Amino acid sequence: MYGWRLGIDIGGTFTDVIAVSPDGAAPRSAKVPSRPQEPVRAIVDAISAVELKWDEIAEIVHGTTIVTNDIVEHRFRPCALIATAGFSDTIEIARGARRHLYRMDLLPRPHPLVPAGLRFEVEERLNAQGEVTTALTDAEIERVVGEVAASGVDTVAVCLLHSFRNPVHEMRLGAALRAALPHVSLSHEVSPEFREFERMNTTILNAMMISKIKHHLSLIDERKPRHSRLHLMHSASGMASPALIAERPLMLAMSGPAAGVAASSQAAQRLGIDHAITFDMGGTTTDVCLIVNGRAEIAANRELGEQRIRMPMVSVDSIGAGGGSIARLVSGALVVGPESAGAEPGPACYGKGGDLPTVSDADLILGYLNPSRTLGGSVVLDRAAAEGAVRPLAEAMGVSMREAATGIAKVVHSNMARALRRATVERGRDIREFGLVAFGGAGPMHVAEVARLCGISHVTIPAFSSGFSALGCVEATMSYSRQTTIGMKSTAWDACTLHKAVAAETDALSTAVIEAGHEKESLDVSITAGIRYSGQSYETPIRDPALDDRDRLNRQFEQAHEALYGYSTGEPWELASLRIEVSAPRKDAREAPVIENDEVEAAPELGSRQVTFESGATFDVPVRHRRRLPIGVTIEGPLVIEDEWSTVVVPPGDRVTADKTGNLTMEVVL
Repeated sequence: MYGWRLGIDIGGTFTDVIAVSPDGAAPRSAKVPSRPQEPVRAIVDAISAVELKWDEIAEIVHGTTIVTNDIVEHRFRPCALIATAGFSDTIEIARGARRHLYRMDLLPRPHPLVPAGLRFEVEERLNAQGEVTTALTDAEIERVVGEVAASGVDTVAVCLLHSFRNPVHEMRLGAALRAALPHVSLSHEVSPEFREFERMNTTILNAMMISKIKHHLSLIDERKPRHSRLHLMHSASGMASPALIAERPLMLAMSGPAAGVAASSQAAQRLGIDHAITFDMGGTTTDVCLIVNGRAEIAANRELGEQRIRMPMVSVDSIGAGGGSIARLVSGALVVGPESAGAEPGPACYGKGGDLPTVSDADLILGYLNPSRTLGGSVVLDRAAAEGAVRPLAEAMGVSMREAATGIAKVVHSNMARALRRATVERGRDIREFGLVAFGGAGPMHVAEVARLCGISHVTIPAFSSGFSALGCVEATMSYSRQTTIGMKSTAWDACTLHKAVAAETDALSTAVIEAGHEKESLDVSITAGIRYSGQSYETPIRDPALDDRDRLNRQFEQAHEALYGYSTGEPWELASLRIEVSAPRKDAREAPVIENDEVEAAPELGSRQVTFESGATFDVPVRHRRRLPIGVTIEGPLVIEDEWSTVVVPPGDRVTADKTGNLTMEVVL
């Protein structure tokens, strides 16, 4: 059958795939081992795992951690920088602040991405209004292009002063560079905003990733049939064309987490949940993101691997707390993470040579994981190896192995609860108003105790929870967003100029979506304003701003500022920036693929096993298959629920209910 649509998310340990047929019936899902050195091979394996051939596939939407991993692990391609004369050292000066105020033994900030020997300056100048004060001559262009070419690098980033106001000089310089070098990144295309250091750093990172992503896309293009389309999941939770991603690969910086957030937004809409927090616990990290009124929060100023990135991305907070997080004693105290056993060798229980105690080893000892299961169709769990890893830690603590494993669980739960509080309380939100949407390989095992620590009583474990990011890829719509500098003061309001700026940016972002076959009249446009009081450093985001009514916009800003900071002043303010998103018509949330439960009535238990909970109590706990739970019937814990790919742990006293489409709702006793 031709016309299948696949979502494929390549993670650090496993690659998840969900396939939806043309009629939407009987979706298929699978996991295969990731191949960090051969990511295209993982795509081929994923297609085979759902019993399809590439000829049968109309479209693949692909999430990847290629860019994420390179940034986090500091794998950077040599890159030259061209800046306005006198400003090339901006990349080294940065913000002038120390990351560790009282630690003189640590670097005050990361090393600059471009060394001094690869920084080039060009004689040109625009003023703050974008007016040319020093023209860029042909001779100057020829000189600097020749110097860059002679340096031996094939990658260059261009960031000229005030080019976000007027890109004329960057465009001329970029045309000459692209005729001489294969990989060129221009700041007005990547991040057309003020804040010189962030714009420069973002442009350089983008340039450094171009070669690798172009190679990855070319390998896919060689393997896929001509009629099969490919799109990639970008950091703002939409999909983009390979042609655009090839030139702006930094859009993939949060590709994997963005897919999970997108799926969570859809699930929240289907289940009628207004406010939710995503809880994505994988092998290395736990990622959390707020969903407010059914929409995921997007930020335009993020940090990844100690690198500042200035472009729209899902506002995900990540902590080093996952199944592979390593437990150890530090000055007599038990610490878990952020160091991770990774995919190779992985936790000791994976049987691949790991010998350090991890969260997954504790999960196996506590009975959360079934010792006779094979994870992802490839990883056979080894209880003896898990015990061998945890035993030295238990002896050092002077406790039993189960008590040490319980301690590991308690510490990691506390770490994750702090991350949830940062995502809510520090943004002026009451965490008790939110539900949790738990997914990822380890999320459903740990979510109940984390919710209890945070005072959250409502937890959703959606269908396909173990491969939820792949589901986000399947459900994705094409969208493009960009944030631009406006700099309009409330005391000098010019509605006509503002309207023209919005229209021009909307038209520019709409081009790629229209080229993909969508009618301009059908496109969705959303706007977020960044407003600040005069003199403030950072903006307060205002969704759906009343740009046609300054007084109403003023009220929106003051209400948002009061919610975030606890006060508003009534002083003059400035519309610093606008973030505009243009997207194809969104699918009806009810059309998403679902798994219907096999049985309406209760099915027999799969057996039972000894499980130790955070209280320290051990019970002989029944184990049930997820797809054979009675529909609409509330079951009280203790209970363990398993399916082909994941495990849900329901502690004593908590209650869980299954619906007919594979979602589980857990009520946590506070």
